[in-house]
Amino acid sequence: MSSTKKFIPAILWFMLLLFLICLPGNQIPEHNPFLEKIFFDKWVHLGLFGILSMLCLYPLGSLAISQNLQQQWAIKICLACIMWGLTTEYIQKYFIPFRSFDLADWAADSVGVICAYFIWLKLQKLPLKIKKVE
Repeated sequence: MSSTKKFIPAILWFMLLLFLICLPGNQIPEHNPFLEKIFFDKWVHLGLFGILSMLCLYPLGSLAISQNLQQQWAIKICLACIMWGLTTEYIQKYFIPFRSFDLADWAADSVGVICAYFIWLKLQKLPLKIKKVE
């Protein structure tokens, strides 16, 4: 599989996020009091952006580049995902009916990205399975 094809899941997830972000507020289900108490909306943001980040980061480990370069790209990807979260809030505020800017949503997006980064780091430290040449 070519390097570019490994990023197709991330691209598809990005498109899904864009679709969800552009839904007008009146098409989103009413808030449930219990779900509000457990900050369900923030957990959803964390998960959506954590998955986006992980789908972007995961293919880095299989690219034929140094570990140092992988780290540099991982940080750039995470910063881009965090900035995408902020951008989505502005898109909702200015372009999507019945939606608004919510700094707490962006914070949840950012936490999801950071969690994905640390999970990715942990996965990179797994021992490589190298066949012995005899």
